[in-house]
Amino acid sequence: MGQTKTIESDLKELELNALLEVTEAINNNLSEESLYKIYHFTLLANLKVKKLALFVESEGQWNCKVFFGVKSEVVDGIPVDQFEGEEKVKALGHTECQEFDHVIPVMHKNQLLALVFVGDIAETAAGFTSNSATTFLEALTNIILVAIENKKLARQQLAQEAFKKELEIAKQVQNYLFPKNLPATDQFEVAAFYQPHHNVGGDYYDYISIDDDQFLLCIADVSGKGVPAALMMSNFQASLHTLVRQTNDLKTIVSELNHQIKFSGNGEIFITFFISIYSKSKKQLRYLNCGHNPPLLQVNLKEDVELTKGTTVLGMFSPLPFIEMGTVDNLDQFYLFCYTDGLNEAINAEEEEFGEDRIMKAIKSVENSKPHELNDAIMKFVNDFRQGQDYRDDVTILSAKFKS
Repeated sequence: MGQTKTIESDLKELELNALLEVTEAINNNLSEESLYKIYHFTLLANLKVKKLALFVESEGQWNCKVFFGVKSEVVDGIPVDQFEGEEKVKALGHTECQEFDHVIPVMHKNQLLALVFVGDIAETAAGFTSNSATTFLEALTNIILVAIENKKLARQQLAQEAFKKELEIAKQVQNYLFPKNLPATDQFEVAAFYQPHHNVGGDYYDYISIDDDQFLLCIADVSGKGVPAALMMSNFQASLHTLVRQTNDLKTIVSELNHQIKFSGNGEIFITFFISIYSKSKKQLRYLNCGHNPPLLQVNLKEDVELTKGTTVLGMFSPLPFIEMGTVDNLDQFYLFCYTDGLNEAINAEEEEFGEDRIMKAIKSVENSKPHELNDAIMKFVNDFRQGQDYRDDVTILSAKFKS
């Protein structure tokens, strides 16, 4: 009787020391790897557990985090999935799992966190029974795993806060990309519509008054979405404005932009781009289309022309393999309609794309309207077509109407 009490007392002391050691490790904010090592050492050295395999569930898969006393081939052969429904300690037969006597499900708030497979518990040096051992193992494992889970949640929360801050900064940066004021007179009106797929996007449009005679209109779409796309487009906008102050030669501007994108994007980021400059005195529109959706130009408000001449997407080749300047002469008045592929790639419930034909039909139905009215009408057409389906990309429209 006295010997039994001594064994129980020794056991309680061992368990208490183990708990203190684990608690101290958690309080010292040790890494997940360090906590598993302490768990391993505590069970093997202090409590004399002979065989153990700890499986933790993560993203639908079971991963063995700690094992000892058996070969890795034995651990690999454990049919872990068969024990997912267990809620209490279960004794194992040799046909179910060799080398191990019990499987211990570790629960937290009715959720299965882990499965502990143990063997030879009854033969430990302390001589305690399997019931007391499995109960303590369950408690110790629960403490370790909940601590690790809390660390993960804390890291996720910090990451989410950091990402939210990045989004706020990127959104502020992106707001500076777009022109604050667009012309809106009887002679010349420019209107734009922009809707990012996420909080921030990779589309860009601009109007730049070069001098009293010339103005620039452009639209662009960077590959990718979110913060990286927005930051790349911010760099693109800054480079464009710097180049326009130095030259109005479109080939020079596009070649330099391509070089910068290829260099800063490491050949992994591409931008489709349409740029045009109109001269009032020459009544001429010069343009380059760099792999972008062809804008529609209504020449002298009569003939419709797709603006396709130019080069390939920017950032893919350096130098560009070819550049063909597009020009439209004797242009007294015009209507220019530009858009990014988020518009034509919008889908309905049957996953049918809106497409360029519907865009042209929508334009024709309201072709005598003002640019901002045209943009609103186009968006109504596409929203009716989508039937509530989400957009798959950023949507940007740039419309301009000029008459001398």
